[in-house]
Amino acid sequence: MSQTVDRALSILPLLAEGPANLEQVAVRLGVHKSTALRLLRTLHEHGIVYRQPDQRYRLGARLFALAQQAVENLDVRDIAHPHLVALNESCGHTVHLAVYEENEVLYIDKVESRYPVRMYSRIGKPVAITVAAVAKLLLADLSDPERRGIAEKLDYPLYTSRSTPNAAAFLAELAKVREQGWATDLGGHEESINCVGAPIRGADGRVVAAMSVSAPNVVVTADELLTLLPLVRRTADAISREYSGTAIPRPSAGPAQEA
Repeated sequence: MSQTVDRALSILPLLAEGPANLEQVAVRLGVHKSTALRLLRTLHEHGIVYRQPDQRYRLGARLFALAQQAVENLDVRDIAHPHLVALNESCGHTVHLAVYEENEVLYIDKVESRYPVRMYSRIGKPVAITVAAVAKLLLADLSDPERRGIAEKLDYPLYTSRSTPNAAAFLAELAKVREQGWATDLGGHEESINCVGAPIRGADGRVVAAMSVSAPNVVVTADELLTLLPLVRRTADAISREYSGTAIPRPSAGPAQEA
C-alpha cells in the first residue's frame, strides 16, 4: 500500500510540469501502463487530476481548492508562538511577531522579557512603520512599485536622531533589508531600545510575517543584541518550515550590521 501511495504522489510533480499522457506517466513511474492507469483513475475520481479531451492528464481543481483551503486555515501566530517562547527562554528578551495588513504593520503576538523593564508594545497595536525592524522586513518583500508607492505616502516622524528621515532613505533601507534578509532598529524609535528581526516565509518564498527580539540599552548594548542574529534567523527559518511544510532556502547575508 505504501508503494501505491508513493507512486500516486509521484504523479503530481510530473503533472505540475504540464499535461502528460498515460505513457509518459508510466515511464516516469517505471511501471506498466495498466498500473499507471489505475493510479490516474483513482486520482481522477477524487478530483486530484483531470483527464483532458486529448486524453492527457493535468492537475485537477480539487487539488488547488485543497491547497487554498489549507493556506487560508493556517494561523502563523499559532505555529510561531512555541518558537517565540523558546527564543524568549533562550535569550530572555522581548519577542514580537508582526504582519502587514491594510497598509499597517501590526503586532499579533508578544512574549515579554524576563527582566523588570517592559516595552509598551501591545498585540494589535500598529508599529512605527518607518523605523521598526519587522516593518522593514514586511515592506522590503513587496514589489518595487509597491514599496515606492508606500514610501511616498508615509510621514517620517523623527522619533530620535536615528529615525528614517524621508522616503529616499526609507527605500534605501528597504533595498538593503531585502538583500541581506534581516533588519534592525537601533534606537530609531526609542533611543534606549534596540531590535533585530528576521522574516517568516510561506511555501512560495514570500514573507508572510516578521519576528524580532528587542531589548533596552540598560540590559544589553546594540552590539550584544546583534550577536543574537543567528539565533533569531534560525527561529524564523524553523517557523517558516513549519508554516510552509517545506524547506525554505534562506537568502545569503553578510556579517551583522545596522540595517
